[in-house]
Amino acid sequence: MKKRSNTKALLAHEKSLNNSGYRLIAGVDEAGRGPLAGPVVAAAVILKTFRFNERVDDSKKLSANKREKAFSEIIKKSIFGIGIVDERTIDRINIYQATKKAMHEALSKLGTTPDYVIVDGKMKLTTKCPIRCIPKGDSKSLSIAAASIIAKVTRDRIMHEYDDIYPQYGFSRHKGYGTKAHMAALRKYGPSQIHRKTFHPVNQLG
Repeated sequence: MKKRSNTKALLAHEKSLNNSGYRLIAGVDEAGRGPLAGPVVAAAVILKTFRFNERVDDSKKLSANKREKAFSEIIKKSIFGIGIVDERTIDRINIYQATKKAMHEALSKLGTTPDYVIVDGKMKLTTKCPIRCIPKGDSKSLSIAAASIIAKVTRDRIMHEYDDIYPQYGFSRHKGYGTKAHMAALRKYGPSQIHRKTFHPVNQLG
């Protein structure tokens, strides 16, 4: 019952838009704005159904195992696109612009034009259809929550791959965030190729 109740609570925006005649609603969210290393990843998701066996919610509220299970179900029940912007581009254009770039890329990879876009936060995207920004949207919209899961799982998998290349930093554990262990590794080894050189304190250790 809790799962169904939670899903119902996350559908207010989608139901309202459906009632206004919008059918293809794309939820957009990102993962990786805050880390000191690796890319920022965005996802755009158009749900084909609102019925899920796994819990679909703000990715931060789910364990890694639950996110993986939800990810597998979401990709089977949606049209989705993923945008990835690497750390070099982040350093060149700043994280806000890089996040916008990733979100636009995710929307472009949907393969279809949504009737309406709802995006987490206050990102001012340029779209061919109406758009609504929803602060904390990943906990208020099922479509945005689904996008948050796709983005988070995709980015986590990328950081696991980087862990094989740069094992001394522990990327598989902290995913590039500034944990105590990560900071100790940075002080010992200096920044790697995938660290964001413009981010503090990485910019003081190069």
